[in-house]
Amino acid sequence: MPDSSIAAPAPPRAPRAQALRPLTELLASMRFAIALLTVICIASVIGTVMKQHEPVNNYVNQFGPFWAELFLALKLNAVYSAWWFLLILAFLVISTSLCIARHTPKYLADIRNYKENIREKSLQAFGMKASGALAGEAPQAAAQRIGELLVRRGWKVRVQERPGAAGAGFMVAAKAGAANKIGYIAAHSAIVLICLGGLLDGDLIVRAQMLLGGKTPYTGGGLISEVAPEHWLSPNNPTFRGNLVVSEGTQSSTAVLSQSDGLLLQELPFTVELKKFIVEHYSTGMPKLFASEIVVHDKETGAATPARIEVNHPFNYRGVEIYQSSFDDGGSQVRLRARPLVPGAAPFDIEGVIGGSAQLAAGKLPEAMTLEFSALRVLNVENMGEEGNTSGADVRRVDLRGSIESRLGAGNKTVTRRELRNVGPSISYKLRDAAGQAREFNNYMLPIDMGDGQLPVYLLGVRETPAEPFRYLRVPIDSEGGMEGFLRLRLALADPLLREAAVRRYAAMAVDASRPDLAEQLAISATRALALFAGTEVDARGRGNGGLQAVSQFIESNVPEAERERAGEVLVRILNGALFELAQLTRTQAGLAPLPLDEGTRSFMAQAVLSLSDAQAYPAPVVLELADFNQVQASVFQVARAPGKNVVYLGCALLILGVFAMLYVRDRRLWVWLAPQGGGAQATMAMSSNRKALDNGREFAQLTTHILGTPVDGGSPR
Repeated sequence: MPDSSIAAPAPPRAPRAQALRPLTELLASMRFAIALLTVICIASVIGTVMKQHEPVNNYVNQFGPFWAELFLALKLNAVYSAWWFLLILAFLVISTSLCIARHTPKYLADIRNYKENIREKSLQAFGMKASGALAGEAPQAAAQRIGELLVRRGWKVRVQERPGAAGAGFMVAAKAGAANKIGYIAAHSAIVLICLGGLLDGDLIVRAQMLLGGKTPYTGGGLISEVAPEHWLSPNNPTFRGNLVVSEGTQSSTAVLSQSDGLLLQELPFTVELKKFIVEHYSTGMPKLFASEIVVHDKETGAATPARIEVNHPFNYRGVEIYQSSFDDGGSQVRLRARPLVPGAAPFDIEGVIGGSAQLAAGKLPEAMTLEFSALRVLNVENMGEEGNTSGADVRRVDLRGSIESRLGAGNKTVTRRELRNVGPSISYKLRDAAGQAREFNNYMLPIDMGDGQLPVYLLGVRETPAEPFRYLRVPIDSEGGMEGFLRLRLALADPLLREAAVRRYAAMAVDASRPDLAEQLAISATRALALFAGTEVDARGRGNGGLQAVSQFIESNVPEAERERAGEVLVRILNGALFELAQLTRTQAGLAPLPLDEGTRSFMAQAVLSLSDAQAYPAPVVLELADFNQVQASVFQVARAPGKNVVYLGCALLILGVFAMLYVRDRRLWVWLAPQGGGAQATMAMSSNRKALDNGREFAQLTTHILGTPVDGGSPR
C-alpha cells in the first residue's frame, strides 16, 4: 500500500520575529550608522561654535528672545549632555553592536575556513593564475614540498587528497592576512567601547539618578549645609565630573556639577585642604605656572595624604582624579573708598569680602543701593601696543576704524606691535538699585600710560550686562598724581555758584576792563556754554544731555550752517577758558596753589574736558577705588571619577589596531591543484586578495617561480 502520509509543514515564523526583523535590519544597516554619525558630527560642530553652559541672559542678548528660547528648548546650550545626544550615542552603540553580531560569526568562520573544496575548473576564473608541469615529482611529494614552502613564507596551509581514476590528486589551500577580518571586528568594537565610555563618563548615570532617584538641580543660593538632600549625589556615585573650589587655609569636600537648569552637589569621599597656592609669572606679568599644595583627608580612615597638583599633572586618590583647572579669589578682604561724582553723594570708606555684599544707605548716595564685591585682580596684563587697547575705550567710544577694518579682507591687515604690560590691580563690583537692576564696574587703581604723549589716566569701566565688553572712562591725573583734581572739577561743574564765579573770573581776565559791555556779553556766552556742558540747560529741542554733544546740538539748532564751524571754535574756546578758571577755583578752595600755565596744565585740561563730557554717561554717583586689600587665593579643581576612561583607552587602542589591519593587511588566498600526469604532476595555481595592489602580482610571480620553477613576467601571470 503506498505511503499516503504527508510531510508536516514547517512551523510558521513567529509574528513578533517577523515584525522585529525589518527593525533589526534597519538598526544594523550601514546607512543608519552613517546617518547617526552625521547627526553627531553636526551636534559636535554646534557644541564647538556655540558657547556651552552660559547664563540664559547671554543667549538672549546674543540671539534674541525667540532663538534663545528655541536653542534652550533643544538643549543646544548643553549639547553633550542633552537627552537627544545621549540617545543618538545609545542608538549608535546598538547599531554597531548588531552589525558586529551579524558579521562576526561569518568572519570568524571565514578565518577558520581554508576553502580547500574549491574545484579545479574554478581556478581558471581567477585573475592571478598559472599552470605548469612538475616533471619527476609525484603529486603527493609536490604537495608536501609546496606546503612546507608556503609555511616558511608565513602562510597557513591545509592539504586535501582527492581520489581519481588516474590516481590521487592533491589540493593545497593556503591563506595569509586573516588579521584583516580581525581588524574589521576590532574597529567596530572600538566604536562601541568609545561610545560606551563616553556614556559612562557623561551625564547618563547622573540623569538616570535624576529620573529614577528623585534628584533635582538646585537653582537657589545660600549655604551648602542648607541645601536639601534631593540636590545631593552620593559619595558612591560611580561617575561624575565637577568643580571644587578651595580657598587657602580651608577645606572642602563638595564638588559642583553644572547642569543646564541648575546645579547638583557631589559629596566626595575625602576632603581637600589647600595649604598654598603658587603662581609664577613671566616678565610681562603673564602666568607661566600655577600649582596647588594640598592635603587630602580620607573620611573613612582619617589618613592625610600631601600632594602637589599642577596643570597637566593631576593627582589620583581612590579612583578620583583631581586636576588643577584654574584659580580664583578665595574671599579677599578689601577696603574701598568712595569718591563722589555728583552732588548728594558723600565720600566714605567701606570694607567687604569678595563674593559678599553691603548695603549703602541713602545718606551716602542719592538713593539706597546694594554694593556687591565681584572680583579683585592684583595683576592685569594688557596689550598696550598698536593693536588698539580696548580697555582704554571711552564710555561713548565708537571704534569706527576697527569696525571698518574688521569687515575688510586679509589683504588689508598690517603687522601690528604687541606690548604686554602689567597695569596693576583692579577691583570689580556691582551697584544694584532698589528695583534689582545692577551695573558692573571695573576700576584700575593705578594710572595707565596710554602713549601718544598723553597724560596717564585712570580707567573706570562700566557695562550693563555680562555679555557686553567694558566701556572705560578716562580720568587724567592731576599735578599731585591722583584723580582728586578731576573729581573736584566734576563736582564744581554741577554747582551754579561756582560756575558763576568762574565765569566772572574768565570774563574779567579775557576782556579789557574798559569794555564792560563786551565783558558782560562774554559772561553770558560763557554762562550758557557751562550750563549746556553741565547738562543743566536744555537746547531748542528740549535736550539736556550735557557734555560736548549738548554744545554741538545747541550750535546746530541756533547757528546757520555756514557759520557753525566758526561759532563752534569760539564757543569751545570760551568753554575751555571758563573750565580752566573753574579748576583754579577748586584748587583755591582745597588750599592748593593755582595751576601754572605750562604744557602739563594744557594736557590736563584738554583731557579733562573730554573726560567731563564722557562722565555725563557714567551711570553711578560715586567712583569706588581700592584703598587696601588682603588677598586670599583659591584653587579651582576639576574632580572626576571616570570609569569609562579605561574603556575609551581600550577602544582607542582597538581602533588603531583595527584601522591598521584593514588598511595595511591584505587577506590572500592561494590554491595549488596537483594532478598526476605521466611520471610527474600537473600543477594549476591561483591566488585572490581582498584588495587590488601591485604587491599581489609581484608576490604571485615569486610564488609561481618557487612552486612551478618557471619565472613569470608581469603582475598577473597567465
